[in-house]
Parts: sequence; structure tokens; C-alpha cells
Amino acid sequence: MKKDQVPKYYPIFLNISGRRCVVVGGGEVALRKVRTLLEHGAQVEVISPELCSELAQLAQGGEIRAHTREYQAGDLEKAFIAIAATDRAEVNREIAATAHREGVLVNVVDDAESSDFIAPSYLHRGEVTIAISTAGRSPALARKIRTKLEEEVGDEYAQLARLIAEVRAEVKRQGITTSGDKWQEALDLDQLLDLVKKGEEEKAKNVLLSSLKALSQKSRSDR
Repeated sequence: MKKDQVPKYYPIFLNISGRRCVVVGGGEVALRKVRTLLEHGAQVEVISPELCSELAQLAQGGEIRAHTREYQAGDLEKAFIAIAATDRAEVNREIAATAHREGVLVNVVDDAESSDFIAPSYLHRGEVTIAISTAGRSPALARKIRTKLEEEVGDEYAQLARLIAEVRAEVKRQGITTSGDKWQEALDLDQLLDLVKKGEEEKAKNVLLSSLKALSQKSRSDR
């Protein structure tokens, strides 16, 4: 890949629950990374001679494990993710090199070229997660888009996701055969979201189930 060419990042959601994730650095940037990892259930270890007050509080509360010393060989052993967030470029490069040798996914803050992944801007609505990335070119734009979506995507999407999961289970129980395309056709988001907002979730489920049944029957009759 050419030096000025932007990588085509592969979008992926990782399950890091219970996985060992190592953050090297003790400042505000490291704190942001730690909070995100904790939010997603990781077992977080922080390595830094000094910790900001919030990281120290997390360590004292047992939410993270802290090693108040310099990074050293062996710190990434059995780690799933490593994040290099020190203010020393040579240390960050050393962490990245070790991670690459040991097969540990690494993110080097403000150095996409040395990283295996970059962290997107994202928002949660229950089990619905929307992630935005500009391939590291404009984090400010990614945050701006997220802020706009936060205003447009409300908690009703989380309720709708749960409702659809229940309908999926019912479809399987009744042995209704349908395809991904038919699901797309049946999902009238405007109608379903309107019913959810009104508190008419049972009606929304019945509307969706009836639509799927009708599409399934039509598909069989067209054969």
C-alpha cells in the first residue's frame, strides 16, 4: 500500500467481554480508552508510572488492575487487545512491534499506520449500535455525525430490536419460511416505530408477523 493511501478498514464488532486488554499510559487519553473497554466488559490492565486521578480511582475501586511502572517486556502476554497511549512515540512503537509479533490487536493513539484497528465514534440504543468512521482522517466529522444521529435515533430503536427478536423466534416456532429480502420488505420502519412510540408493541409484533406470513405465502404461490 502506498504511504499516502488510506487503508480500507474492515468493519467489525468484537466481543471483548472478560478478555484481557492492556492500556499503556496513564493520562486523559488512556482514561477514555479504559472507559470504553470497561463499558464493553473487558478485563482492563493499565501500565504507567503515573495515573490521572480518575484512573487511580478506578484502580482503587477494583475496576481495573494498575501497574505503576514503565512498560516492559512480557506485559502483552495473553492480551487480546493492546492500546498504546503514552506521550512517548518510541514507547508506542515498541508496544506496536511487540503486539504485531505476538498476534495481539493493537491501537496506537494518533498513529493509524502502526495500528491494527482504529476506534470509531459510536452510539448505543440498547442492542442497536451505530459506529461511524472516517478512516482516521477526520475524527471531528465522525463525532459530528454521531451527535446528529443521537438526535434522530431514539430509544424506540432499542425497543424495536427486542420486538423483532421476539418475532424472529415466533417465525421459527411456527415454521414460517422467509428470506432476508422478505424481512426487508416486511420491516416498515415508519409504521413499526410509530406503534412502538405509542406503546402498542403487541400490535407492532402482530403487524410484522402478519406481513411475514403473507410474503411467505405469496412466495410459495409464485413458484
